[in-house]
Amino acid sequence: MNILLIGSGGREHALAFGFHASPSLGTLFAFPGNPGMKNIATIVDSISLNDSGTIIAFCKQHAIDLVVVGPEAPLVKGLADDLRKYGIAVFGPSAKAARIESSKGFSKDLMKSHGIPTAGYERFTKEFAHEAHAYVNERPLPIVVKADGLAAGKGVIIAETHHEAHEAIDEIFAGLFAEAGSSIVIEDFLKGEEASVFAITDGNEVVLLAPAQDHKRAKDGDLGKNTGGMGAYAPAPIVTDEVMQRVHDEIVMPMLAAMREQGFPFVGCLFVGLMIDAGKPSVVEFNCRFGDPETQAVLSVFQGDLAKLLHSAAIGALDHSAMQSRSKGFACNVVMASGGYPDDYETGHVILGLDKANEDPNVHVFHAGTKSLPDGTIVTAGGRVLGICGLGEQLADAIHHAYTCLEHIHYHHRYYRTDIGKKGLNVTNP
Repeated sequence: MNILLIGSGGREHALAFGFHASPSLGTLFAFPGNPGMKNIATIVDSISLNDSGTIIAFCKQHAIDLVVVGPEAPLVKGLADDLRKYGIAVFGPSAKAARIESSKGFSKDLMKSHGIPTAGYERFTKEFAHEAHAYVNERPLPIVVKADGLAAGKGVIIAETHHEAHEAIDEIFAGLFAEAGSSIVIEDFLKGEEASVFAITDGNEVVLLAPAQDHKRAKDGDLGKNTGGMGAYAPAPIVTDEVMQRVHDEIVMPMLAAMREQGFPFVGCLFVGLMIDAGKPSVVEFNCRFGDPETQAVLSVFQGDLAKLLHSAAIGALDHSAMQSRSKGFACNVVMASGGYPDDYETGHVILGLDKANEDPNVHVFHAGTKSLPDGTIVTAGGRVLGICGLGEQLADAIHHAYTCLEHIHYHHRYYRTDIGKKGLNVTNP
C-alpha cells in the first residue's frame, strides 16, 4: 500500500522506520519529513498542511491508501475529518475525538462520568482565578496545575508548596502557555511511577503496544523543568502483564465505549499516560496520537506489519494478526537536545558523527529537530535534536548501546540526560 506520513519529528521518523520494515508497504511519502527519512521515504514539499485540499489532491494523484497523521495539531484542527469526507483512509481521530488531548478538562470530565481511574480535580477559567486560589489552599501537597489546552507537552506544573501553586495559577492565566492556559485543571498529585501505553484502535477493538516509560524532566534524577520528553525505554517492567490487563479492562475499553456513546468514536492511537502505584494504574492524561519520545523505543521493539496494523484500524477492521509480538528485546531512546531546552536555545549548529553512529547495528538514530543545508550538511533545528535508540536483549544492553553510540555525535551546546532507563533496571533487578 502507499502511505502518506504527515509530520517531521522523531516520532514520525520512527513511524517511517516502522513502515519501511512493513511487508505490505508500497511507497512511503513523508510531508514535510526530515533529513533522517530521506533514504526510506519520498520527501514531499508540494503540499500545505494548512490546506487540506492540497493534501487530498496529492492523495488522489499518488493513489494513497493510508494517511497517518503524526502530530496532534492537525488532528485537533480536523484534518482527519476532511480526508474522510473524500473517502481517504486516515489513521487519526476526528476533531471531536481529538479533544481527549486538546482539552484536559474535557478528558477529565469524561473519565469522571465513566468511572475511569484518575486523580481528583477541578476546572477553572481566568474569570474565576480567585476560586482556583481558594481551591489549592484546601488541597494536600504536592498539587498539579495544568493548562487546559495544547502546550507541546510542557503545560504541567507540579507545585510542592501552596505558594508555588498560586504562582503557577497566576503565571498560566497571565499567558505562560498562551491560549492553552485560558482555562486550567488543578489535580491531586498521584503517587507512583509513570508509564505510557499506546492503544491502536478502530474505535471498537484494540491492540496494545509495548509499554514505555518517558523521562519528562530536563535533568538527571527527574529534576528541572518539564520538557517534551528527554528519553524513553520499552518495554517498561513496571507495567506487568497484570497491569496491562487492567489498563485494557479498566481504562482503554471504557474510554472507547464512552467516546462511542458520545458520538465520536476514536480511531487511531490512543495514548494513555499512566501513574502506577502498587500495581494499580490511574490515568495522568490521554493523548490523541503516538507519544514522543516513546514511539522511537516502542516501534524499535515492535514485531509485525505496522502498515497493515494501522491501515486495518483506519478502515474499521482491526487486524490483530498484524502484530506478531509487542516486543523483541528492549530499546532505550536517549534524546540529544540543544543546550537551554526547554527554554531558549540556539539552532543552526553543525552535527558531526552521524555517519559513524548510523553504522552501529545496535542503534537507530532518529532525527527530531534537524535541517539539511543545500550542501547536505545536517544542522540543529530544534530543542530536541536527535533520538539515539539503543537495542538489546536486556535493558542494560540497550542503555549501553545508546550511550556508547551517542559519544560519536557532536554539536555545539549538545545536552542529554545520563540516566535514561535506570528506573527500569531498578525494577528488573530490585
